[in-house]
Amino acid sequence: MTDKAIRHDVSLLTPEDLHLFNEGTHYRAYRLLGSHVVEAHGREGTHFGVWAPNAESVSVMGAFNGWNRGSHPLRPTGSSGIWEGFVPGVRQGTIYKYFVRGREHGYSIEKADPYAIHAETPPRTGSIVWDLVYSWNDQEWMETRAGRNSLQAPMSIYEVHLGSWMRDPEDGNRSLSYREIAPKLADHCHHMGFTHVELLPIMEHPFYGSWGYQTTGYYAPTSRYGTPQDLMFLVEHLHHRGIGVILDWVPSHFPTDGHGLSYFDGTHLYEHEDPRQGFHQDWKSCIFNYGRHEVRSFLMSSAFYWLDVFHVDGLRVDAVASMLYLDYSRKEGEWIPNEHGGRENLEAIRFLRHFNEAVYRERPDVQTIAEESTAWPMVSRPLYVGGLGFGLKWDMGWMHDILKYMAEDPVHRKYHHNNVTFRMLYAWHENFVLPLSHDEVVHGKGSLLGKMAGMGWDEFANLRALYGYMFGQAAKKLLFMGGDIAQRAEWNHESSLDWHLLEHESHLGVQKWVRDLNHLYRGEPALHELDCEPEGFQWIDCTDVEQSLVSFLRRGRSTEDLILVACNFTPVTRDNYQIGVPRPGFWREVLNSDSKEYWGQGHGNFGGVEAAPFGAHGHPFSLTVTLPPLGVVFFKSEAPTETVQPDVLPAEVTPAPRPSPRRKAATKKAPKERPPARKKAPKRRKRDSKGEPGT
Repeated sequence: MTDKAIRHDVSLLTPEDLHLFNEGTHYRAYRLLGSHVVEAHGREGTHFGVWAPNAESVSVMGAFNGWNRGSHPLRPTGSSGIWEGFVPGVRQGTIYKYFVRGREHGYSIEKADPYAIHAETPPRTGSIVWDLVYSWNDQEWMETRAGRNSLQAPMSIYEVHLGSWMRDPEDGNRSLSYREIAPKLADHCHHMGFTHVELLPIMEHPFYGSWGYQTTGYYAPTSRYGTPQDLMFLVEHLHHRGIGVILDWVPSHFPTDGHGLSYFDGTHLYEHEDPRQGFHQDWKSCIFNYGRHEVRSFLMSSAFYWLDVFHVDGLRVDAVASMLYLDYSRKEGEWIPNEHGGRENLEAIRFLRHFNEAVYRERPDVQTIAEESTAWPMVSRPLYVGGLGFGLKWDMGWMHDILKYMAEDPVHRKYHHNNVTFRMLYAWHENFVLPLSHDEVVHGKGSLLGKMAGMGWDEFANLRALYGYMFGQAAKKLLFMGGDIAQRAEWNHESSLDWHLLEHESHLGVQKWVRDLNHLYRGEPALHELDCEPEGFQWIDCTDVEQSLVSFLRRGRSTEDLILVACNFTPVTRDNYQIGVPRPGFWREVLNSDSKEYWGQGHGNFGGVEAAPFGAHGHPFSLTVTLPPLGVVFFKSEAPTETVQPDVLPAEVTPAPRPSPRRKAATKKAPKERPPARKKAPKRRKRDSKGEPGT
């Protein structure tokens, strides 16, 4: 026996570990399986462990044995299905694979380690012996993140693909490493006011064009950008700047690459055998068998690995809808009903509920977020009321509705007004995130800017209006990179964002608008404290269809916090437009998308408007304002607490009639039919504000 001969008298697995793993309730299998540098019998070496219950034999091979397939066989551990062994002298940095022989048909194959924490850079497929030693220095963040991740806290998420956010043009268009991108990304997010970064999957994936959604290494950060410690540095650096980190995680499917999980030990181990259950037709990938206990241990341990080891603050679970429905994207006869004859994937539902229950029990200060595109009920509701237990859910319906609306010519928008208002019929069914995600700027869909109606100034004004309405709405926010600079080209994962566009005032104006929206959203409790509660939102008027106008109130927990949001989705300036409000006093214009700072035309309200004691829209007071073309304006109530009036219209007050929309559109002037009482309203006072005074 040489000094590197394998030993079978060393194990990291206790009987309890084996029981929990085979039961499907082991949440930290990454500590035991895979490769681990340890000391045994006075020698340093590496312990290897892999689950392959149907294999005839499994051996480990690498540079340490000249890639000899048979010289270092592993030994099965009882009836657990796990093979393990200790190889003295094998240290960090050693590249290895498993050679697996099946029991039937002469099957044999070289496989990457499913539990590897580091891997060769694709197209190479070897696993690398590594450790996870890192001296963390983000204690302050970790102690306070419960409040930062609360549903009552502002959450504005910047969705990022690390490989194409910013590249080095002087080094062959090379993607930046984790450490290189850390200060640049942190500076940008801090300046722009984003609270969180969401990274498209950074787990190892063989095909770069999958953006990480075809994962092979569920425990290995992609080595395209560095080592596991380099990713830890990125997370820690973002934490130091007050920015949370959410990772996209893909437990719904995995690729069919030969070195990966598919047909791992000569059987369909991780996936269902029947393609009607185990193969995803759209993505040409395998579907996990959630009914197999050890598969659940694998996935649960992966989730906790990123939370435990990398200090991430949340997991966004991809393609939840494809997990919930057995007939997802399948025709009649292409799927197998559940035991009750239904289309619901009962095993996947149990897994998702188990996942959320365990995460929130052990990590109550993080968030789990579902990308779920159907009307499945109670996705973000607790298990004890029958929900799936997620903290938040993407509002995909809003995303599709509002983008369709913004693509309409403004003259036709009155026929599509429902696309703006419909979400409030279901807004409180879930805890929602409003996403303008990467999915909307790929595969020929164009950029967000390119989706807007009009050309030139109108195009940019529409985009600013879209963002203004989004940040005014009740929900958390998500914006994919490039949207913050009005990227004109569709996203291309092979190149950097077009940062040079910021040399143009039009693009710089959009960036400033997103920055100021973020800071207003974070700074005003009325805009975030009740994002997920109906008390935080109230329509003022959602019926002005002819003029494509909506106005609404946002409230905080304190009665002092009140914001009015008014949106004009036509290119016509609405002068002397009356909006009912519940309070007297001065309403300060705190943001105006038509400010010249944002490349607008400068139509504004001289810093704010004094409320007049004339009722409108069911409120005892009203404002007479200028609503800029294709603009969104935010007003903040500065009425002292003791002057707050009840949000009802007194019986003796007659609502002022709304001016004729056709007359206003034609003349752009206040109509002659104004009620005489309006002439007695106090004059508007001039104050400085983000919205520039009208010129």
